[in-house]
Amino acid sequence: MEGVVNAMGELFGETYRGRRVLVTGHTGFKGSWLSLWLAELGAEVAGYSLAPATEPSHWNLLGLPVRSVEGDILDAALLERAVADFQPEIVFHLAAQPLVRESYRIPALTFATNVTGSVNVYEACRKAGSVRAVVSITTDKVYRNREWEWGYRENDPFGGHDPYSASKASAEIATDSYRDSFWPNAKFGTTHRTLLATARAGNVVGGGDWAADRLVPDFVRAASRGEALTVRNPNSTRPWQHVLEPLGAYLLLGSKLFQGDASCAEGWNVGPEDEGVVPVSKVVERLQAAWPDVRASWQPDPDAPHEANLLKLDIAKIRARLGWRPVWNSATTFARTAEWYRRYYETGEVRSREQLREYAQAAVDAGALA
Repeated sequence: MEGVVNAMGELFGETYRGRRVLVTGHTGFKGSWLSLWLAELGAEVAGYSLAPATEPSHWNLLGLPVRSVEGDILDAALLERAVADFQPEIVFHLAAQPLVRESYRIPALTFATNVTGSVNVYEACRKAGSVRAVVSITTDKVYRNREWEWGYRENDPFGGHDPYSASKASAEIATDSYRDSFWPNAKFGTTHRTLLATARAGNVVGGGDWAADRLVPDFVRAASRGEALTVRNPNSTRPWQHVLEPLGAYLLLGSKLFQGDASCAEGWNVGPEDEGVVPVSKVVERLQAAWPDVRASWQPDPDAPHEANLLKLDIAKIRARLGWRPVWNSATTFARTAEWYRRYYETGEVRSREQLREYAQAAVDAGALA
């Protein structure tokens, strides 16, 4: 354990130790894991988010010593007060309406949350005066999807068939506007001292996600009841990665921004290697390998709303310029995910800290998060 703990201290040049870091959406799946990692890195963490949307809740299970403000990012006044009170130096903006199928049910709220909510966060950061780095999280679905086999690059055009994808593409455009208008890279250090970047990640999995209408949470809920999950499209292919993979990239990017590297204040793709871009049928096989209770039945739904069948990202830019690369392959990703849930449902144990430390050691060994 001592070697693993030491590995945590070797990450990100100790940028986060003692720093005030705000996470929006900290009660969600990715936000709770990120808050845990920041706490392990020695940051002073605060969160702004709605109450946890599920029970169980990974955020509640972790019990982190984090200053937590419960609020909606559409409540601009409350958000501004929270940011002004905490005076963060680094902000990770994760709060969002993150579900494709839900966006068909509440399209207006999806656009408001993902676009106006992001603008509210940027405005709060501008007014606080303390913020030096902002990492805003969007999605791989910001690109106009042509259903081709090549990965999308950061300079490919934005688009969106469903309201969720379109709202996130719109958030990217709003982010570009704020960076060009108020935090231009060319004037960093003269007219302003804030750098803003976006990160676009694919489908993430890992323990502690109980969101509705997500593949792995649906599988584990069914497995915990001894049932098979009905799956709409076994051939739907996505870039699957463990939640710690993009979070490591976000933290690396935040570190570069905080250190004043203006060349990093732009959009970045984060995804797995090609071997991690697999169909749903392969996801089932890899979950079953670690937890045989996971079972599926295949039943296409002709009335289901549109979802892309094929989507992948090109991660050459972040590999070449930041030195980031995936640490856990697809087999390890789904094994760790299934093990987390299996242990939770069989014993009540929450293995998040142990898995984070295992990942940190693997990242140090691979030289992936210098």
